[in-house]
Amino acid sequence: MPTATAQADTAQSQASSAGTYNVWQWNVAGNTFHRGSSDTNMVSLAATSMVNRDADFAAFNELCRGQYDALVEQLRAKNWPVDETNFARFEPSRAANTGVCGEDEDEFGNAIFSKRPLGTAARIDLADDGSLYERRNLLCAPLADGSGVRFCATHLTTVDSVKYTQINEIKNRLEGWHGAGEKVLIAGDFNVQPHYPSMNPVYSASVDTQYNDNNVGAYRELDDNDPGNCWGYGEPTTNAGATNSPCGGAQKLDLILVRESALASPGSYSADSLVTSENCTVGLCSDHRILTGTVTLK
Repeated sequence: MPTATAQADTAQSQASSAGTYNVWQWNVAGNTFHRGSSDTNMVSLAATSMVNRDADFAAFNELCRGQYDALVEQLRAKNWPVDETNFARFEPSRAANTGVCGEDEDEFGNAIFSKRPLGTAARIDLADDGSLYERRNLLCAPLADGSGVRFCATHLTTVDSVKYTQINEIKNRLEGWHGAGEKVLIAGDFNVQPHYPSMNPVYSASVDTQYNDNNVGAYRELDDNDPGNCWGYGEPTTNAGATNSPCGGAQKLDLILVRESALASPGSYSADSLVTSENCTVGLCSDHRILTGTVTLK
């Protein structure tokens, strides 16, 4: 009879070969809450959460370059990446010296982290929203292991008229990678709620609830299948008060999306929105919550 340890090792190997991934997403408000500082405890809390949640992938929005560099060092110290020289990518949406990230005025933007080594990143500018300094982007990289799994992060504009264009640009990119045989996971602050018409071309038609309907797309969001938490919409990911969320309370703006056809089975995913820590030197660590999810791909 195999030992309990051997059985656990076998179960873990089977889970890995089945393509099960834990995804972690946070808009950290690195400028507005932390002014570019890496020592407000936000970086430490993020790194610890990624390790404790056994994240395979992590996406960050509104991250200053110095905070990104600190995360790289802390995750190395925690022995999180398999290859400490190849596990992180950063793409600025604002260049240095454009009035963000404190006195040093660092670059500011999106980042992705992967426990396993990454291949060459795709760094894609999205439609211009007229901002003087900021250009929204899509940052993606495939795993280097030949699995065909790609991870992306994005942070969309707050300009409503441009959101439709940016969402369509992202959808077309995802569909292009799908057509090439890849399985793509994308996380980020989309600045739209799941039930907004701009997301109808993205969500699968199988998402048809009183909280999110009229969908014609091909993607599921990892928090859309829990009937007890605003079914088809998910849990809030912001810390604002009552809004126009279809279930009341704060809005859900942060999403983790996957193509429905890439799922190992219809219910092979789940997600959770975590209460934001107040253990930062600035008090509440962000105006967004961490969103975590687990998905098994074919």
